[in-house]
Parts: sequence; C-alpha cells; structure tokens
Amino acid sequence: MKTKLRFSICLFCLAAVASLMRAAVTPAPAALPPAAPAPAPADDEDTALSPTSLKFSDPAKPGKIKLRVMWGDVTITGTDTPEVTIVSNIKNKNAPEKRADGLRRLDDEVTYTATEKDNVITIDLTGDSPAAAASGATLAITTPHTTSVVVENSLGGSVDVKNLVGDVEIRSLNGEVTLDRISGSALVETMNGEIHASFVKVAEGRPLSFTSMNGEIDVRVPADTKANVRLRTQNGAVYTDFDEKALVTKTEAARGHISSHVRVVTSNSTGKSTSEVEADWHNDVKEAIREAAQAGAEAAREAARAAREAAHAAREGIAEANGTPIPPMPPMPHVIPSLSGGKVVSGPLNGGGPEIQIATMNGTITLRKTQP
Repeated sequence: MKTKLRFSICLFCLAAVASLMRAAVTPAPAALPPAAPAPAPADDEDTALSPTSLKFSDPAKPGKIKLRVMWGDVTITGTDTPEVTIVSNIKNKNAPEKRADGLRRLDDEVTYTATEKDNVITIDLTGDSPAAAASGATLAITTPHTTSVVVENSLGGSVDVKNLVGDVEIRSLNGEVTLDRISGSALVETMNGEIHASFVKVAEGRPLSFTSMNGEIDVRVPADTKANVRLRTQNGAVYTDFDEKALVTKTEAARGHISSHVRVVTSNSTGKSTSEVEADWHNDVKEAIREAAQAGAEAAREAARAAREAAHAAREGIAEANGTPIPPMPPMPHVIPSLSGGKVVSGPLNGGGPEIQIATMNGTITLRKTQP
C-alpha cells in the first residue's frame, strides 16, 4: 500500500514538472493590435472654411478697412502682402461652402460680407440674431502695413491690431483692446475693458487718445517721443518710467473738460493783467456751459430710450394682434459718457509735440517707454 502511494506521488510530481517545463518553452501569445479609433461623429456644420481675399482698387494708395461686428474677437495684422485676407469661423455670405452631406440651409445663418469700393473694404456681420449666434465669432485679418482701420464692436469682444502704419480707430463696449507696433494716430474708446498700446513712433500731427470707463490703460511710446501729455483718472494711480527731466508734469483736480491753464491778457489802457477773479469767472462760465451741454445730451439719451420703449410696445401690440413672434430689436449704439472729476497729470514730454490723452474712470494709467 505504501509502495502504491509513493508511486502515485511520484507520478503527480513528474506531471507538475512537465507542465512547468512546457510553460517555460512555449512562447507567449502575441499582443493584440491596438483597436482602431472610433470615427469622430460628423459635425453638423463644416469647420474648415475658405479664407476670403480682396484687393484695394488702387494699391498705390493706402487703403482703409471698416469693420462692424456686434460680438466677436477681431485680430488685424499688417503684412507685406498687397491684398487683404479674412479668416473666420463664420462663413462669407457671398462664397457659400458646400456641405459634404449635400444639405443646404434654408434659414438665414450668421455670416459676414466683405466688399471693396473706392479703396475702402467694409466688413459686416449679417444673419438671424447676429448678436447671439455670433457670440463666438472670430475674424483674423491680414492687410498691407499702410492700411487704416476703423472697428466698431457694439456689444463685446477683444480687438487686437498690430504692425500698422495707418491710423487706428476702435470703439468697443466690452472687451480688451491691444495695439502693438503701431506708427499712426490712434483713437480707442471702450466702456469696460483694458487698453494696451505700444507704438514704434509718434509722429507730428498724429495724436493719440485712449478712453476707458472701467479698465487700466497702459501706453508705451519711444523714449525720444515729443508730446504734450494729459493723463486723467477718477479712481486710480498714474505711473511712468520717464524721468522727471524728460516728462515735466503737474497734478491738479479736474474740472470737467476745462483746462486749468489761463492765458493772462494785458489791457491796452492800463497795462495791468486781467485779475485772477476774472479768470475764475471765465472758467465758471465755461463750466456752466459744459454742464448744460451734458444735461442736454442726457435728456436726448432719455428721449431715445423712451422712443425705443414705445417702439417696442408697438411691436408687441402688432405681433400679439397678428399672432406672430416679436422680431428682435437691434441694440442701441453705446455712448461713452464724458469723464468728469478726478485728477489730471499733464505736461510736456521731451519738450512737447503731438497730443497724448489718456483717461479712465476706474483704473490705473501707465505711460512708459517702448522696449527695444
């Protein structure tokens, strides 16, 4: 009995050893190839849109771009190319793209138009409710360096302009405005947003003006710039890296738009100068006129609001009577109110020259040297 038990144990051990040997010499199965990625679902809209190219009718003369958008991010870059190219994530209405699935859209989608006449290229957003549908619109434009640009962004979005010699005019409601390596004049107004501007040069007769109701303003000009500087802020500080010999300033409380400088005139009969009392009286008269004009402007705005509300009520009544939906009304154009109060820092930079005016209601102002 013991002999049979020992014999069974030996057979079990031999079988186990054989099994281990087979496992050692048998190659491991080859790894399975990676699974092919699942095809991406087809987008409802085409994403690859062809750029639009236009030429100025007289390339020998500087052209101008007028851009009107309700909401979107805009980038304009000066290049050495003779034509203007527009790359956007919305379609050019005059160059419809064909869909791969053969479908065509029946409603009026949000698109843009670009036309040229008399060396002016006009770009507009069009379509059903462009304010809402185009909230993610982007427009990247390349243009000759000498082009002047006018951008009106009535609701919001960032605006970037760079490498231009031509004049720049930007009006925006909400969004940051950036100018980089600019050589022409500049007028920038935004209700809510920071302004950053860097200039290659400031030429005679090419003034610079920057206004933001809420947002810091940072302007850089070459160290040898000659200009008359006027910096104004209601709630914020004013900084510069120009030394006190290059930029000689005085700080004073602001009184509306009236300059504190009073020219002293001489009477022909007495040879005595006009009294300070008379000078103050003249300033008070000017201040009263300014306040009256401001009150009149506010009254006009209130009248416009009342007319708009009445028009909207009439539209509601007509729509209710006809059983049709109320069409959306376009937004009122924004008006940046006049800045008043605060403090003004003014003076000549390197002896004086073109005007540089910077104003913000709430924000810091910095005037510094352009970095080489």
